[in-house]
Amino acid sequence: MAMFIRVDVDNGVVEKTPGLADKLVEVCPVKIFKLSPQANAVEVVEDNVDECTLCDLCMQASPEGVRVVKLYE
Repeated sequence: MAMFIRVDVDNGVVEKTPGLADKLVEVCPVKIFKLSPQANAVEVVEDNVDECTLCDLCMQASPEGVRVVKLYE
C-alpha cells in the first residue's frame, strides 16, 4: 500500500475514449499503469505508486478518468 499518494482510475471514463488506456500506460514514466485484461481499461500497479513523481501527465491525458490524491496534505 502506498504511503504518500493514491491513484484513482475511473475505468468507466477510460473505456469511453479509444486509445486512452494505451496512452496512460505510455505517458507514465514510473509505470504506475498497466493494461487490464478488460478491454480499454487500466490497472494501477500498487508497487509503483510511491514512485510517482507527480508529473501530472496521466491527469493531463485523462482529467476526468485519473486522480492522484496526496495523502499527506
